[in-house]
Amino acid sequence: MVMAQPPIYLDNAATTPVREEVFEAMRPFFGPKFGNPSSIHSFGREARAALDEARERLATCLGAHPDEVSFNSCGTEGDNTAVLCLWRAMRDSGRNAVVTTPIEHKAVLAAAHEVAHEGGEERILDVDSDGVVVDESFDEHVRDDVAVTSVMWVNNETGVIQDIPALAQRAKQRGVAFHTDAVQAFGKVAIDARTQPFDLLSISGHKIGAPKGIGALFIRRGTAFEPLIRGGSQDRGRRAGTENLAYVVGLATAAELAVAEREQHWKETEHMRDRLQALLLAAIPDAVVHSRGARRAPHVLNISVPGTDNESMLMALDLRGIACSGGSACQSGSVTPSHVLSALGVAPALANAAVRMSFGPINTEADVDRVAEVFPKLVAKARSMAAA
Repeated sequence: MVMAQPPIYLDNAATTPVREEVFEAMRPFFGPKFGNPSSIHSFGREARAALDEARERLATCLGAHPDEVSFNSCGTEGDNTAVLCLWRAMRDSGRNAVVTTPIEHKAVLAAAHEVAHEGGEERILDVDSDGVVVDESFDEHVRDDVAVTSVMWVNNETGVIQDIPALAQRAKQRGVAFHTDAVQAFGKVAIDARTQPFDLLSISGHKIGAPKGIGALFIRRGTAFEPLIRGGSQDRGRRAGTENLAYVVGLATAAELAVAEREQHWKETEHMRDRLQALLLAAIPDAVVHSRGARRAPHVLNISVPGTDNESMLMALDLRGIACSGGSACQSGSVTPSHVLSALGVAPALANAAVRMSFGPINTEADVDRVAEVFPKLVAKARSMAAA
């Protein structure tokens, strides 16, 4: 009997498995260390000490002060908080606009839309055909009436890397606060708040081996801020609610591992990504790799094949034990082309053929070989059916 091959997971940009080290670090806080960090008895003091330690550990990973780290539930909450809370704090001072890009995560774009709904101004920067911010557009839109500019560090669909330190410095010269969604960047690119002048930065735990439901927002000292969630005095009044201590400890552990392994992980992942890209292009010469001309993070390969559609391709891949996606997991089920690829000027038919393959530490060279064998066969089958 022929044994079934093990499944291949190539959707690490959507989520990653919880690492064993992270799970073990969290375990005591589901059991004997169950106290509320706000309680004054011994159980609470033990929990508070663990919370403070986790905050210090994550701050070290970011090059930040502990009081600049605010824990939250996810990247979406961090993005909403950064854009809305800073704009609301600044609007009465004459800074009534927010600036972002058309290729942001929907969490940033929706927050910018809400600013417009509440009477502010939403400005969208131009990007080139690879998705890189156009300098002239930045200079045109980022003026002294802007409260916050938000630009994603690594795009979740294409992997394109923006020059965040340079953009943040240019915003700073105009007195404009700068936020970056670093959900896909943390653990891939070097991040250091001591030398890079961003003011707010969002991360999410489940992209780096921590559980879903935990994230953090860096808020530089002195940055204007109004809380999004109000109630108790937790987190210095920046986010009310009892802290999710087990997950906070898990995030700190995952962050330390991601930082320690970053350079080696980059090399290994880039090698797999580039090898798979080369093999697929050799087998399918008319395939299009999106943002190929820009500097990309190593874990994302977004490829379209003319004459196919991603829904059929993804289902066919899944039937063969290969898990990929059509782009952002937050857009799953959408019948419209990716807003990211549309902003790059990709034709709708080609955008609807896009398959995103995203790598993580669990992937191997054997995965690359199998996908390189299976994918072209599925393309040939799809094209023959379309031609019939």
